[in-house]
Amino acid sequence: MTYILGIDVGSGSARCGVFDENATLIGVGKHPIREHRPQTDFVQQSSDDIWQGIRSAVADALATAHINGAEVSALSYSATCSLVLLDKSGQPLALNKTDIPWNIIMWMDHRAGAETEECNTTASEVLKNLGGSMSVEMEIPKLMWIKRNRPELWANLGYAGDLADYLCFRSSGTLQRSICTLGCKWTYDDDAGGWNRPFLDQVGLGDLISAARLPERATPIGADTGHLTRQAAEDLGLPQSCRVGMGLIDAHAGALGTSGLAADGGAKRLALIAGTSNCHIAITPDRVEVPGIWGPYKGAVLDGHYALEGGQSATGAALDQILKMFGRSGADQHTSLAQIYLDRLVQDPEYGSEICVLPDFLGNRSPFADPSLRGAILGLSLEEPSTLLPKLYGATALGIAFGTRQIIEAIRKSGVPIEVVDLSGGHAKSDLLVQLYADAAGCEVVRSGCEEPVLLGAAVAAASALSDATDFRAAAQSQTVMRHWPDPERAARLDTRYRVFTSHYNTQPGKNGALAAAE
Repeated sequence: MTYILGIDVGSGSARCGVFDENATLIGVGKHPIREHRPQTDFVQQSSDDIWQGIRSAVADALATAHINGAEVSALSYSATCSLVLLDKSGQPLALNKTDIPWNIIMWMDHRAGAETEECNTTASEVLKNLGGSMSVEMEIPKLMWIKRNRPELWANLGYAGDLADYLCFRSSGTLQRSICTLGCKWTYDDDAGGWNRPFLDQVGLGDLISAARLPERATPIGADTGHLTRQAAEDLGLPQSCRVGMGLIDAHAGALGTSGLAADGGAKRLALIAGTSNCHIAITPDRVEVPGIWGPYKGAVLDGHYALEGGQSATGAALDQILKMFGRSGADQHTSLAQIYLDRLVQDPEYGSEICVLPDFLGNRSPFADPSLRGAILGLSLEEPSTLLPKLYGATALGIAFGTRQIIEAIRKSGVPIEVVDLSGGHAKSDLLVQLYADAAGCEVVRSGCEEPVLLGAAVAAASALSDATDFRAAAQSQTVMRHWPDPERAARLDTRYRVFTSHYNTQPGKNGALAAAE
């Protein structure tokens, strides 16, 4: 028996899943990781802290699976698209002088707003792969900010990479980079021959490739990057013979681990990886450009296919924020309020319809591509908090589902006939959100039988590093699913509320021209 590890680093934790040769999840480990917020819009992490979290998660997963680390044949990583910085000696390049070397700029860090706008004024060809505009969440604006605002750091930069690539580097010593990370976050374009050097020169990063130790060509997901180094094997409690597959971004791992996505080349399906934030990934055999939607990214999920990526920056985080406003928190509160809202809807289909929530608490990633947009709550009255909270919670959940509908409609307008949503992540565990996604978008929603599709996607990448990954991939794609269909009567009522929801974007302050393109 051979075992595969899929390791995922999210915003708040490192997780490890142990899979057998039939792609069955037999053990999971999880360990929290820390954030550092030195000022507004700055969100940082530590690569050393994350590595320690991974070590603990791997140990716990092996113990839960009741196997010895020596039985593990391969591993791979998925991670948030956060930027890791090392100095010329390979040590963390700390952004702040503290007892912990905070050397990662997280995906949600918005310090590089001015640099993002500068990228968007270039009219460069690279913007055609980004739905027409660069996002503040991507790596190029962050690197521009470092070079301009922290020149002493830039002078000592020895490595810069996406977190998933860094973890492969720390595990096997490889300097290869994933086609997923480079294509999605670094403006690398495989169809155009790789790097657009005129663009890098234009934004003042003509020395980026050498300074960050970037390769000329990206590496496919799951490619064998070598075996574990002696130190990595010792740290993780695994054999040095364990192979390391080229990793990918966490949301894309969720798409890769979604059993239905490969069906028909994915042409009618949308992978929705929904948790703290939402990521929407559609797969097309041909290049399709959609205003306000990132991509097309060649090979970012499946070889020979293009990925289109939409997103909502605050979804689970928006629901958390609603609870905090009322002095509440915890999974039990989410479960209770969701059930109250569902029960009330059955009794009164118009329950809470006077309240509309625009959930853009961290800006709008898609389809308007406007980080300046902010969330809004409309329709409040002088109402007791105890009766208001369930309505407000439900309206926020509905706003999240409506935002997903906006993204699906934008993709459909470009000729991609989305009919099925393959849902994974924390939202797949919420009966409320599952039903609202189905009703609001008018799509069948499919929940994977695998409890951890993101870990499964990372494991698929890991298995690909072995000589024959065909059986593992086939087993991963044949996972049992649970299907949910829209309720026709409720969906018809929600159409009216959706029109009200979309109308508010015409008056949102800070709205840019992407709204007109999406309409």
